[in-house]
Amino acid sequence: MTATLTTPKKPVDRQELSTRLLGSAAKKSYDPVVDIDWSAPIPDGLYGLSPEWSTLYRTPLWDALSEEQRVTLTIHEYCSISGVGIWFECLLMQLVLRDVYGDDPAQPHVQWALTEIADECRHSVMFARTAETFGAPSYQPPASILRLGKIFAAKGDGPSAYAAILVAEEILDIFQRDLMKDERVQPLTRATSQIHVVEEARHMRFAREEVARRTPELSGWQRRKHRTIVASVAAIVADNLVQPGVYASVGLDPAEAKTAARANDHYAAKLRDAAAGLTRFLREVGLIGGPSELLWRRAKLL
Repeated sequence: MTATLTTPKKPVDRQELSTRLLGSAAKKSYDPVVDIDWSAPIPDGLYGLSPEWSTLYRTPLWDALSEEQRVTLTIHEYCSISGVGIWFECLLMQLVLRDVYGDDPAQPHVQWALTEIADECRHSVMFARTAETFGAPSYQPPASILRLGKIFAAKGDGPSAYAAILVAEEILDIFQRDLMKDERVQPLTRATSQIHVVEEARHMRFAREEVARRTPELSGWQRRKHRTIVASVAAIVADNLVQPGVYASVGLDPAEAKTAARANDHYAAKLRDAAAGLTRFLREVGLIGGPSELLWRRAKLL
């Protein structure tokens, strides 16, 4: 660990990277309002997400469900993940805006930040319309988590702010890459996943470089603070992706189903595999380690 921290990979130039990302966004970006056919019928018999990604897959509760109930559950699970995605995108937009506030708007990194925020606005509308089209509620985290998010949006800064962006986006990236190529999944899910994967790839690249650029400047106590913040965000995100209310859509008791989901080793392994690249990177830059690593393990992301 010491060698990794004392000889970090040199980050790319911030302005050069921002210029490249702006060029990429100009060549390949989407407007989901017009690029998705929202009037297309919802086919019967197709899942909302790959069944292997259901929180109850391989549990007795899943085995007891009819095929129709499994389809309904996975649609609600995808809408919950999308709804929590809206919540987190609203937070990260505030973090990014606060980070560049007062900077010269002629600088490419500021223009990139504004471009990223524009992307996130479109993604949030896309996810909201997805739930509406599927006929699912607008799932959000509970009030206690919304309050914590509001505090983080107002106070979060430095490498932990960009690492928090990575926590949500990189896990969802692996998840959505599976969905977009799975023919068992609803066309609407696949379309929204593809748009999100393409545009978030640029966001994740910038966030990784910001983390790599800023972590070498941290003192020992600052590093411990940022580790704790990132670990806390990771645990909250992992626990809130699928809200208990989704289980009521197929007649399950939300509390019982949530308990089964938390104990589901298959789902934990899926999350852990999706987070593997992220956790490896954060360990390399020193943002995983020490006592706060227990939070990652309790969240089953390590």
